[in-house]
Parts: sequence; C-alpha cells; structure tokens
Amino acid sequence: QMQLVESGGGLVQAGGSLRLSCAASGRTFSSYVLAWFRQAPGKEREFVAVISRSGTTTYYADSVKGRFTISRDNAKNTVYLQMNSLRPDDAATYYCAASAAVGLVQRVSAYSYWGQGTQVTVSS
Repeated sequence: QMQLVESGGGLVQAGGSLRLSCAASGRTFSSYVLAWFRQAPGKEREFVAVISRSGTTTYYADSVKGRFTISRDNAKNTVYLQMNSLRPDDAATYYCAASAAVGLVQRVSAYSYWGQGTQVTVSS
C-alpha cells in the first residue's frame, strides 16, 4: 500500500499562486508515475499534470499549461504542484495519485493510489 497526503490548499485571489504538496509513504516512491487531478463540484475528476518516475518528463492539461508546474523530490517522497496565475475555474479539490503504469498516463483508472484531496478556492 501507498499512502498519499496532500497539503497546501486554501483560498487565493485570482492571479495569485499556491503550491500543493503530496507526501507519500509505504512503497518505493520512485517506482511510480505521479499525477495531480482535480474535481470541482458536480464535475468529473480531471487530469491536471503528470510526472515521470525520474522527474525529467512532465505533461499538462491544456487548461493549466504555462501556469502550473509539477515536480517531485524522490529523496523526500514528495510531489509538488506549483500553481500560478490562478483563475476562478481552477477552484476544485486537488488530488495526487500514483500509478505503476508505463508512460505518462492521464486516465483516472490507471492510478491505484490516491490522496484525500486538498481544497483550492479562487476568488474573483
């Protein structure tokens, strides 16, 4: 089992920044592809960003490209999501997830381990 715990959410004004963290325990962190997803009320969970096992390759949803940056520190068993230029439509619960799949998978179903989520609210 792998446990994932997100932190760093909160209330921010439009145009502001937040940095989310996700600390992992229980399994070999560097063996997993890691991703961030988000889910707004009444909407399906959607892919935000993914990072390779080594941290050298990333991929983003078009809606966040150029504003969000995913990174990981395998020595600290932590993955981050730096969110800049936040917009009201970025408001959601953000989840980190881990997958043993090959490649930078973006499907919810490919991820076996999930955190409990952290709320991001963006005021206009």
